[in-house]
Amino acid sequence: MRLLGAAGLDMLDGWQPAPRGALALMLVVTGVPHFLPSWRRDFVAMFPVNVLAARRGLALAGKPVTPLLARAALQVLFVAAAVAVAV
Repeated sequence: MRLLGAAGLDMLDGWQPAPRGALALMLVVTGVPHFLPSWRRDFVAMFPVNVLAARRGLALAGKPVTPLLARAALQVLFVAAAVAVAV
């Protein structure tokens, strides 16, 4: 954790503060499109396209996209992380 301290990020040193920081960053990244209308259309359009790509078994850069079940599991993980840092 010396690297975090050297970067001035001592506040992320621990099991609960680190996910809090990650969750805050994730919320900032997903929240930006709400205030930038030019980004909103593209960001909202991602969800149905991701579902479609997973259902059709498409590939990105030659690699298959993440299956829908794995995507759903990741969403559960993100919600669980949000609950864990809120408690």
